[in-house]
Amino acid sequence: MNRTKIKALLARTAPLEKVLIKGWVRTRRDTKEFSFLEINDGSCLASIQVIVDAGSPGSEHLPDLSTGAAVAVTGEMVPSPGKGQAFEIRSHALEFVGGSGGDAYPLQKKRHSDEFLRTIAHLRARTNKYGAIMRIRSRTSHLIHRFFEEEGFFLIHTPVITGSDCEGAGEMFRITTVKGTTPASEDFFGKETNLTVSGQLSAEMMALALGDVYTFGPTFRAENSHTSRHAAEFWMLEPEMAFCDLAGNMDVAEALIKYVVKGVLETCSEDITLFAKFVDKTLMATLTSLRDDTYERLPYKEAVEILQNAKKKFEYPVSFGIDLQSEHERYLAEEHFKKPVFVYNYPKGIKPFYMRVNDDNETVAAMDLLVPRIGELVGGSQREEREDVLRKRMADMNLPEEEYWWYLDSRRFGSVPHSGFGLGFERLLMLLTGITNIRDVIAFPRTPGSIDF
Repeated sequence: MNRTKIKALLARTAPLEKVLIKGWVRTRRDTKEFSFLEINDGSCLASIQVIVDAGSPGSEHLPDLSTGAAVAVTGEMVPSPGKGQAFEIRSHALEFVGGSGGDAYPLQKKRHSDEFLRTIAHLRARTNKYGAIMRIRSRTSHLIHRFFEEEGFFLIHTPVITGSDCEGAGEMFRITTVKGTTPASEDFFGKETNLTVSGQLSAEMMALALGDVYTFGPTFRAENSHTSRHAAEFWMLEPEMAFCDLAGNMDVAEALIKYVVKGVLETCSEDITLFAKFVDKTLMATLTSLRDDTYERLPYKEAVEILQNAKKKFEYPVSFGIDLQSEHERYLAEEHFKKPVFVYNYPKGIKPFYMRVNDDNETVAAMDLLVPRIGELVGGSQREEREDVLRKRMADMNLPEEEYWWYLDSRRFGSVPHSGFGLGFERLLMLLTGITNIRDVIAFPRTPGSIDF
């Protein structure tokens, strides 16, 4: 007999004569005649109540079933006389699978701080909060893939090991098989190589052959930052669309966010309600806006003017040519427009080499999607398809052409206008749940000085 997930049992409108569930004990309450077990198997937020009669098969193990113990129960679903659930399970046979050490179990039935739970990341998914975020993370990933499948995109697996620095920032993890001062020419790949910060450049090559593609996987940045928004290993979603301009790029980004938010609200309602109740009281209003509102769009120059005229003192002064800070981005989304907003046409001096230079030769066709509480959620651009302009941009930024010969080659052979964007998956999860620290939306976060688990 195959086990049945508790989520499926709780959704039933009629009982079953025989069921098998396997999970972990949340609580146990004893009387002389029987014991009540609350069992959760991770499939949903709710647990199911199991009644174990004294003297029934396996009841001799009841004294060992403290919080966290693993059990398997064979029984039948019966109507529950208690409030809060339609059915409960009356045990026919209980199997003691694994003990939990009694009082030594770290997750006793009380509230634990996020800081403490980060020290036991191997166990924290057993709590309501972290079980919920992991289920939402899984569902969100599925929704992203489904959106692009429905839109006719192809999934591309881009390299994790690279010889290129997409962003030109230099904050990359070096990969080497040699020690000391051995030159890179004698290393495994014959040159300096790193863990990728972006699959964009490779994805562009595939878009120029297949039309519309996306890559979705881990990326890495060696930034020695201890803020709540940065991690050394994180997941990026990066679609690339051929024959697509900046407006079309924003259209895809807006449609994607609406699709994902709608799907999460429909399929993870119980878990989302947990975060709306205990983590962020404004969460449902934020998600409703993301799903239903038309996103604002305005040029960077107008955004700067709004910020300069704002009746609010910012920590970082605002002027044309600066890269907007999180406080500026959040003001635009949270206070001025009170909804998601695209800012586009940024000064070219603050953007990477691959972004298309506009006719004014001052700005590039870049866009950021700003959302409440997070600030920048999506960053993208129309890519520079003109070989001569691209070469000049690379020269201005001191990027060696020989390192990007293949990228330049793509502008020689059938180059077309194309666009794409990057979406930080963990930032999206922070937006969906109200969680404010990136460490808490990743099962095993990698941050400076932290490599446990």
